[in-house]
Amino acid sequence: MKTLNTLLLVLVFQSFLLSTALAQNSKTAMVPLPSVDDFSRGEDGWSFGLGLGVEYETAYEGSDEFGVEIQPAGAVQWRSGDNVFFFAGEALGWRGLRAENWLVEAVIGFDEGREENDSDDGRLDGLGNIEEGFEFVLQARRALAADWRYWLVGRAVVTENGNLGLFGVGRRFGDKNDGSGHEINAVVVFHDSEFANTGFGITAEQSAASGLNETSLSGGLRSFGLDYNYRHIVNDSWQIFAEALYEHFSSDVRNSPIARSNYEAEIGIGFIYVF
Repeated sequence: MKTLNTLLLVLVFQSFLLSTALAQNSKTAMVPLPSVDDFSRGEDGWSFGLGLGVEYETAYEGSDEFGVEIQPAGAVQWRSGDNVFFFAGEALGWRGLRAENWLVEAVIGFDEGREENDSDDGRLDGLGNIEEGFEFVLQARRALAADWRYWLVGRAVVTENGNLGLFGVGRRFGDKNDGSGHEINAVVVFHDSEFANTGFGITAEQSAASGLNETSLSGGLRSFGLDYNYRHIVNDSWQIFAEALYEHFSSDVRNSPIARSNYEAEIGIGFIYVF
């Protein structure tokens, strides 16, 4: 009987260790969201992913012209527990998980700006170039369920040419906790007058040079939007991702002569190799 009891204790203990190991292996990502790159495989230290993406998108904000662009994908990351520091493209940032239901992220990057030749049809001629500049992004997501099935999201973007704010809700599809699956967000976006006029305003000087009506916008509602993310983890090394974005402008923005379309849209697909 004593031997049997000992054997049972050993089996229970082994079962506990096995279930713990499986639980740890099933949650390799810090948060199971397809929109969040996590190459750590659940381990602290350095990780690196490199790939390419192909995007079909509007030529500039408010444009009715579309084009194809190839973009690098991936990032260099360093993970320590529930904190990840990363360098991705021109962005340097940190994200951290707090209390299992708050994902906070801070990023310093660049605002792409705009050039007259972004329009092949000459729609921006006479408006001059908007130079690339620094931007600071602070974002927080609050999970509404333990498995990050639903969440609220808020984002503030501070640039040299004004500020932008975003609020929305998100939904994750799929049962895995490794960052694969589908994700969709519905958002409402606001901007201040400086940000609005940088992208859609026309000064008297620009009006004289371009022939477009002088336009001044006030701050407030900018747009309503939807964004979709997909990630498929083929194996330990390869990942496939896809994303789509639709932003429908407010009437104030649509009234600008720069807004040749009522919306901005983008769709992309790509791959990442994790080293």
